[in-house]
Amino acid sequence: MASAPISLPQHHHHSLQRRSYNSRCGLRSAASPFGPACSSSSSERGSPSSGGVVYRSSMDTSKTKQGPDHLLILVHGIMASPSDWTYGEAVLKRRLGDNFFIYASSSNIYTRTFDGIDMAGRRLADEVSDVVRKMSSLRKISFLAHSLGGLFARYAISILYSPETKNTGQSGARNVPTARNSEKSQCTSELGAIAGLEPINFITLATPHLGVRGRNQVDHQNVLNYLPFLQGLSVLEKLAAPLAPLIVGRTGAHLFLTDGEPSKPPLLLQMASDREDKKFIVALSTFKNRILYANLAPDMVGWRTSSIRREKDLIKPLHRSLNGYKHIVNVEYCSPISSDGPHFPSKASRAKEAAQRTPNFENTEEYHKIMEEEMIHGLQKVGWKKVDVNFHSSLWPYSAHNNMHVKNEWLHNAGAGVIAHVADSIKQQESRPCLPANL
Repeated sequence: MASAPISLPQHHHHSLQRRSYNSRCGLRSAASPFGPACSSSSSERGSPSSGGVVYRSSMDTSKTKQGPDHLLILVHGIMASPSDWTYGEAVLKRRLGDNFFIYASSSNIYTRTFDGIDMAGRRLADEVSDVVRKMSSLRKISFLAHSLGGLFARYAISILYSPETKNTGQSGARNVPTARNSEKSQCTSELGAIAGLEPINFITLATPHLGVRGRNQVDHQNVLNYLPFLQGLSVLEKLAAPLAPLIVGRTGAHLFLTDGEPSKPPLLLQMASDREDKKFIVALSTFKNRILYANLAPDMVGWRTSSIRREKDLIKPLHRSLNGYKHIVNVEYCSPISSDGPHFPSKASRAKEAAQRTPNFENTEEYHKIMEEEMIHGLQKVGWKKVDVNFHSSLWPYSAHNNMHVKNEWLHNAGAGVIAHVADSIKQQESRPCLPANL
């Protein structure tokens, strides 16, 4: 389903029509949220505010001479559209102000999400480049992605990455300011640019960073880790591995890690490393702030894969919300961990071949265990802020996946505290230290 070309007025009254680490670090309180190693916080201040439904993504820049300088890209998940961000976009616009141009991506709507993470990622990269070319005022860029959209965004930034923070727009070349202090800054944005802009925030909500498994996956609370289309039905779940590529195309093979020849690493493992043609980890490292929002339970995307944790690293389920942010129960800061991985060992090749040939529980379980560990080795090279969310006390806890970004204001408003927390995290980042990387 093709989308219409982007047309953005310049400078004033911009308006966009809607087309719609070692092992896990011990938890400890920290006076500063960016304390050593991994630390957790249970008392962030602030209070969410409610937002009304809007049907247009707009940014009034009449009060600023040059227009907004910070581009925030919203990326939806599987079988979805920009309308999923109606509520979230309204709240973000109100809380962030006129310096932000908030753009809900539409290049991968509905069945286009089945075309594969790589193809969808390329389309998203082209779309972002088009927006940047048409808005000469932009200097910074951030991403906020839900579910599968987080993987699309990770692929897109590897395409948009460049080692120099420089952009050529309609008004000619422009340099994005970077820190030039005598002492080397910890800000990883010095490592390069994304779409020629200074990378600030990379945030995902319930994204299956480690892929999905075609069997029951226990995360302390017997949480089933499903593809969204399975809707928690165990009968369908048993058929997930063999049917996923047939139902959701190349995307299903990518999520189950069965794409490509048995001797070749699956795409998600490639995306946990830097390759000759694409710098997946370096691109992530350029962002000052990287945040993972993960549902403890119940969510169609498991707690472990969305928070990039090993099963033994999952914390004891918490229920008390942080001050002002209902259903957010824990914030953890994890420093980067050095690793020579990820690798694709010969045993992984044999396990992949078995999983492709006979995709039953036994074969896929062994293969996924190997791959998850290798992907963690790669993704832990950058620091992450991990935010745990628990909707057990909400009216509709089994809507947790859609609550995360308040897909519908009336059905999924339990996630209002999550959107408020996201907005405040973005707003506060300008005055906070960056999360480091260890490349």
